[in-house]
Amino acid sequence: MKRQFDDLQLGSIELFCLAAELGGFTAAAVAASVTPAAVSRSVSRLEERLGVRLFVRTTRQIRLTDEGRAYFERARRALSQLVDAEREATGQHASPAGLLRISLPTPYAHYRVLPVLPEFRARYPQVEIETHISNSNVDFADDGFDLAVRGRAPDDSNLIARKLEDAELVLVAAPSYLARAGVPGTLDALQAHDCIQFELPSSGRRIPWLFMEDGELAEVTTRGGYGCSDDVLGGVTLARSGAGLFQTYRFVAEQDLRDGRLVELLPQFGGASRPFVLLYPHARHMSSRVRAFVDFLVDKFAG
Repeated sequence: MKRQFDDLQLGSIELFCLAAELGGFTAAAVAASVTPAAVSRSVSRLEERLGVRLFVRTTRQIRLTDEGRAYFERARRALSQLVDAEREATGQHASPAGLLRISLPTPYAHYRVLPVLPEFRARYPQVEIETHISNSNVDFADDGFDLAVRGRAPDDSNLIARKLEDAELVLVAAPSYLARAGVPGTLDALQAHDCIQFELPSSGRRIPWLFMEDGELAEVTTRGGYGCSDDVLGGVTLARSGAGLFQTYRFVAEQDLRDGRLVELLPQFGGASRPFVLLYPHARHMSSRVRAFVDFLVDKFAG
């Protein structure tokens, strides 16, 4: 293998990442026990090597360029993998450490994963966690994520999929809406109601509602004057405000149901669910922090 980097170049990459993380050359210099001028020279060397500007510099601050941001994400990930490799080689991998980047859909983030992250970090305090909360799909290689939770497993042989749970769906509405529009008693009656629509961010398609009828899964296409996309919690807020009916996950609505802000409808057709799947790339040597987090989530939810 041909040598690509010398010690000076690797040091320049480390100082660049420090400056990007801490937002300044001075802060990076303090963290690395060098002078701000040394950080500046290292970044300049790196920019000359790459042929692009990594930072926009002013007298008061620095900020990453688009090229700098893309390089930073990959460089930070590569340095983290080097640290993992050293830990494995020296037998230190028993204690997970380093940066863990996770992409999560909105409802699963707020009602499942984010509430248990303090418990995970209490076990593994050397692991830093960065969460990306969105219902859009991510590219693991380009976006630099270690794990993602999604509603289905993609057709990608490079990814491992572990089901976390089949999340039960529930149809809800606010008492104020039901007092105004009445309570539906059948699935056909939904056509006479204002049904809040949710659009899939990947396709813009309005998703049908799912029910169990005579032991079979039934898809019902609804209509209404309200719609939201990307963030399913927007539909819950609309329903809570009396805008109409909405189907969501029971774990999202359960507190509102207990407190009476929402009412469950058509329970005789309940029991349908949608899956949540944990995704991560195939890796011969999975980092200890990824392995620890996979085991943690599977134990929490798949069990």
